Amino acid sequence: MNQLRYNWAIIGCGTIAHEFAQGAERLGGRIYGVGNRTREKAVAFARQYGIETVYDRPEDAAHDPNVDIVYIATPHNRHIEYILPALQAGKHVLCEKAITLNSGELNQAMEAAQENGCILAEGMTLYHMPLYEELRKRFEGGALGRLRLVQASFGSYKPYDMTNRFFSKELAGGALLDIGVYALSFARWFLSSKATQVLSQVSLAPSGVDEQSGILLQNEAGEMAVLSLSLHAKQPKRGTAVFDRGYIEIYDYPRGSKAVVTYTDNGRQEIIEAGHTDMALCYEILHMEQAAAGEGNAMYLQYTADVMETMTTLRRQWGLTYPEEV
Repeated sequence: MNQLRYNWAIIGCGTIAHEFAQGAERLGGRIYGVGNRTREKAVAFARQYGIETVYDRPEDAAHDPNVDIVYIATPHNRHIEYILPALQAGKHVLCEKAITLNSGELNQAMEAAQENGCILAEGMTLYHMPLYEELRKRFEGGALGRLRLVQASFGSYKPYDMTNRFFSKELAGGALLDIGVYALSFARWFLSSKATQVLSQVSLAPSGVDEQSGILLQNEAGEMAVLSLSLHAKQPKRGTAVFDRGYIEIYDYPRGSKAVVTYTDNGRQEIIEAGHTDMALCYEILHMEQAAAGEGNAMYLQYTADVMETMTTLRRQWGLTYPEEV
């Protein structure tokens, strides 16, 4: 495959940052720079992936004239403090989900991107998987009729420790921002417009973050979505989009490479396979570089904004705020 066309700097050295660097290697490229709050981790990361530049402070990546694109992989309550300086310095930004804590922060970032002529995007894998473009051809072509309902579940079993990042309010924990963003993004891919009605039930952990919820959405077209999230119970990552004349089923939908389409008039099933699950980060990188080069923009920032608006509404309903928002 082609080497990277741009110099990338990574901020953060967690699990997903390693996957990202490995994705760059699979594309025949190499990350240019890395920064982390603990510099020793950045040094080790750089050594592992042959990265030539290590920043003394992660924010220094924004001011490096050799950097074209900044990839942010810190805990999401720190995203905005790295997004804004990078955009203001004229860098394109790809940021891990959830891209910000709330719609207010995202609106700030979107304004900065527009003012500085930069691409801003969320690292939402499913928007970049080839399977979803194949599915779009099916449902936009009218073969399945009108969309009626989207269903999605995402459940993990996490140790019930309030100091764990999944349950820590200081680290913006909770199911919604960590795994719910996938389910909501899946729904948004199929819905013809954003949700205008948002209902839910939630269970809060002793730390005050959401540990389990059921969410019901409806848009102006009358299309609905039903989502279930849990940090207490492992669930299959199963998504279904139900239309007048058939339905689409996808397992492991965040990085899905296979779907089954069932046509309800005769029960015929069509299996659609596209892309590879283990290439998910590669697709993100390629799409971001294409957007930076002005070769179209398949980064779906408006979908990201719609999902963030829904998450902000949900947390407002739940009375859930993080220290940075007070």
